[in-house]
Amino acid sequence: MFVMTIDQRGSRTVGDRVPELLATLRGIRTVLPFERSVGDEVQGLLDSPAEVVEAALRALRAGGWYVGIGIGSVERPLPSSPREAAGPALVQARLAVDRAKRTGERVALAVEYDGGPGLPGEGAAAASAAEAVLVLVGDLVRHRSAAEWRVLDALTEPGPRRQVDVAQSLGVTPQAVSQAILRSGRQEEQRGRNAAELLLTLAGRAVDGEPVPRVSGRG
Repeated sequence: MFVMTIDQRGSRTVGDRVPELLATLRGIRTVLPFERSVGDEVQGLLDSPAEVVEAALRALRAGGWYVGIGIGSVERPLPSSPREAAGPALVQARLAVDRAKRTGERVALAVEYDGGPGLPGEGAAAASAAEAVLVLVGDLVRHRSAAEWRVLDALTEPGPRRQVDVAQSLGVTPQAVSQAILRSGRQEEQRGRNAAELLLTLAGRAVDGEPVPRVSGRG
């Protein structure tokens, strides 16, 4: 199970942005829906790595949020609200968001893992690698310009969306659309999303006691 705890930055100076974040996260498939947990913090339970990645990147795009992702078990039966849930995944999400608050100028996101006693240690390595990938993709997302986002959002609208159609709808040239796509790192983002989803899947399998391929790196 994945638990996400997302805490607002600088709420005393910018006011309560929780309703704004909840609107941003609308449509994310969850086990227990995102809701205000305490103060200016939001929490939700998810079982899909793809939805975890989507929620994390939406929060990072919005800006002004610390994102914590906890991986582990959750006590059953599940309650109706994340605020009433308990288990290692909840503890890890708290540790993750607290660590995200200490990242300085780096992307404010952290992933923590608790596979329980006797489960494969490679789950922790997969979780750490997922964090590294999400930080890289998050840095790409948070530095996009408004013009680049206009193009990318137009490309993801329902229905066939060719670059020439996007250019016409935005009143720009097809060359401008192509340049915006290239500068935005759209292809790199998608590959990073896929990698993060895979790594979170591996970590989730470790929680369930399934064999996990070795995750390692150089350096």
